[in-house]
Amino acid sequence: MKFSNAFIPTTKETPKDAVLPSHIYLIRGGFINQVASGIYNFLPLGKIVLEKIKNIIKEELDSSGCQEVQLGFITPCELWEKSGRFSKYGKELLRFKDRKENCFVLGPTHEEMMVELVKNRVTSYKQLPLNLYQIHLKFRDEARPRFGLLRGREFVMKDGYSFHADEEDMKREYQLMEDTYKKIFNRLGLNFRVVEADVGAIGGSGSKEFMVLANSGEDTIVICEQCNYAANIEAAKRKKRVPPTEAPEFSGFSKFHTPNVTTIEDLSKFFHIDPYYLLKAVAKKAIYDDKEEIVVFFLRGDDELQETKAANAVGANELVDASEEELKDAGLVPGYIGPYDLKVKYIIDIDLKDEKNLICGANEKDYHLIGCDLEKLENVIYKDIAAIKEGDLCPKCGGKLTLTKGIEVGHIFQLGTRYSEPLNALFLDENGKSKPFVMGTYGIGVSRLIAAIIEQSHDEKGCIWPRSVAPYLVDIVVSNIKDNEQMEFAKTLYDDLLNENIEVILDDRNERFGFKMKDFELIGFPFAVIVGKSLNEGSVEIVDRKTLEKIQIPKEEVLEYLLHKLNR
Repeated sequence: MKFSNAFIPTTKETPKDAVLPSHIYLIRGGFINQVASGIYNFLPLGKIVLEKIKNIIKEELDSSGCQEVQLGFITPCELWEKSGRFSKYGKELLRFKDRKENCFVLGPTHEEMMVELVKNRVTSYKQLPLNLYQIHLKFRDEARPRFGLLRGREFVMKDGYSFHADEEDMKREYQLMEDTYKKIFNRLGLNFRVVEADVGAIGGSGSKEFMVLANSGEDTIVICEQCNYAANIEAAKRKKRVPPTEAPEFSGFSKFHTPNVTTIEDLSKFFHIDPYYLLKAVAKKAIYDDKEEIVVFFLRGDDELQETKAANAVGANELVDASEEELKDAGLVPGYIGPYDLKVKYIIDIDLKDEKNLICGANEKDYHLIGCDLEKLENVIYKDIAAIKEGDLCPKCGGKLTLTKGIEVGHIFQLGTRYSEPLNALFLDENGKSKPFVMGTYGIGVSRLIAAIIEQSHDEKGCIWPRSVAPYLVDIVVSNIKDNEQMEFAKTLYDDLLNENIEVILDDRNERFGFKMKDFELIGFPFAVIVGKSLNEGSVEIVDRKTLEKIQIPKEEVLEYLLHKLNR
């Protein structure tokens, strides 16, 4: 491609709503442009990168035995109602009706559609296993689209679905997809971790996320310093905590007057006791499909509630803050809530199981209870509801846990019969018995990967593309297009690189040299060949975009040097 013929509208101005490097550089570099909130066009450079990512994904999936299909972008509401997700998914699911008042949704994911595709077409265990995937547009009506391609409403996604006769075979495929995803992300040049994750609205018995490590990531990841344990903060576990101090000794279980002591901090100072031995009460309003209720979550005074874990613990769609009036209507005394004689549902963090010598609220204004023994409570539900903190201990090896940030680019799920059963997707097993398919599902955020790559690979000048997905590998920059010798050499090198199947762009624009170099740095081509005044002395300059190192090469050796650097 010649730059003078290319549609690459670079700009110096930073978009007013862009804060992340990927958002800024992808727009400034002429890769994408915004159509509406959370909706972007892909310009030629962006489309090249997108297709390269798609091709890598496709090559690895196909070699793992997956088969590509393409489902409709629009899904009948009826399928989502059958699976039970139509109301549960929330406002992110865009619903609409056609002229005949038929209800449809714009698919954010396609479990229902893929089950419907296989249903009645795969009828015997002899046709299993089967893994089908697509790379297609999706739509999620985000409340606050932001960060460019990282959180858009319209996006390109790879979603795959496997069908099996039993759980054992599904888990085999699940492991195969984990290994395949690792190959994909390694080929993309990414520094990533595979982490245990919450199943969310997709459902199932287990899931793993593939997180690109980046300071700009929205997700918090928990990583062990000593072993390979890694998990999203929403699913992370820890070893039982070690007491920071000796446990307090109380003469017995009794009520203690604590006027105007309503916070953990005040309670800790009042009794001169470590918050570890205080019982913190967090009251929330749990929202379900058909009701809402007040639920109290108890954890140690120096722990914080992890709301996704807490919502899962009570099977709620989400948790929201409850007003003081709502708490009082539920019979609670804000600031003095304890687990004794509660009239609402409550959950206690697993780290507190059967703990003694605690202090908790007395469910009476200005009073707390000392010497609390949780072992004596009846019908207690213990769940893991606490957020992991820096320095907590690894559940696998006991090493220290650290927190870092990541960008989710892939997610795999063990679905089981979560969709096949309600959608009545059945097959006959080897005994002729009708059974629902056991399923797995596997997603990759394809357009999101473009942004994730740049978040991990950029500098203050612009993008630094890995060679596997760079729009062009070599940028030949002609310093003075009116110099016949420079143009002739540049065109010859351009043709030679094309003959070697090297993706090359020739910057033959009638622009200042500095302007061309800023575009090279902004767009992020791996190498620039600067054809300038040094050509008179028999050499040209080659710039490595990643390091910005410059080297003078005899003009006769330029092609060989580039082929060597590009491993050709």
